[in-house]
Amino acid sequence: MNYVHNMITDGLAFAIPLFIMAVGGIFSEKSGVINLAIEGFQGFGAFCGALLATVLGMYTGMGTQTTLYFALAMAFVGGSLYATLHGLLCIRFNADQVISGVVINILGVSLTTFLTSQLSGVFYGSASNKFTLGVSDRFSVPGLKSVPVLGAVFTNIYPFEIIILVICTYLWYLMYKTRFGMRLRACGDHPQAVDAAGGDVARTRFIAVMISGGLAGIGGMCFAYSLLSQFSPSIYLGYGYLAIAALIFGNWSILPTFFVCVFFGLARAGGYQLCLFMGLSSQYTNLFMTFPYVLTLLLLLFFSKRNRPPRAAGEPYDKGKR
Repeated sequence: MNYVHNMITDGLAFAIPLFIMAVGGIFSEKSGVINLAIEGFQGFGAFCGALLATVLGMYTGMGTQTTLYFALAMAFVGGSLYATLHGLLCIRFNADQVISGVVINILGVSLTTFLTSQLSGVFYGSASNKFTLGVSDRFSVPGLKSVPVLGAVFTNIYPFEIIILVICTYLWYLMYKTRFGMRLRACGDHPQAVDAAGGDVARTRFIAVMISGGLAGIGGMCFAYSLLSQFSPSIYLGYGYLAIAALIFGNWSILPTFFVCVFFGLARAGGYQLCLFMGLSSQYTNLFMTFPYVLTLLLLLFFSKRNRPPRAAGEPYDKGKR
């Protein structure tokens, strides 16, 4: 029972940050901008948050838990600012959106690795490729945590899991219940109609890309505080691409994407718990934790033909096109 309990707890701790990154991707792609740059947004946003957390921890004496909230806010800002590069390339200069995303990912790894190495020499006296952050506190809900099996959902919860769920609930409302959300979705399906109605397609798409960057930064910061307890190049572990896979399997809809992320999270945690159950050495852990990626390949076989991406995704907007 403990293995199942731990699988659910750890699976949700992985799935929920992945979910907010996927939601960011949905905002971008629903507006008509293909976003393969989530990995880079995640890393750069997490770098900015980790930098602020390090400064606050060293010079103000704040504890790990207090700095986490400032770091999450800074990660959103950093990810949003970095996303403007993708927005400028794709929206202003009509660059190929796939190539732009790949280049931004590569640039993000190189840039943050260099900056982390240089700044760690200032903070710690010796060059290193990481910022040490510590691990976030966790809490359990009294009463509910003792419920068989489902009690695991309410056990050892990271505070950022609640924050993310609140943010994503608002984003669902913004996407499906507001005028902005309706216009954003129209930009991805029929941008000419938005323009004819007096909307600004380029502005809407740019805002969507910035939202995507900020949300990816939050996700990266959460992984840094939960999975790694530090910021380093190891933050780029393919989670951005997994978030892209989740939103595709979720058919670019927020609620289905949530369940896909939970499925990926449980698969990852289940692989780890299976490794422990079988008594295998730690060298097999990474092999078992590839389960989400194997499942991605299998799901592609069954669901790729059923997906319906936004019709104008990847197409630069041309006012003269009708």
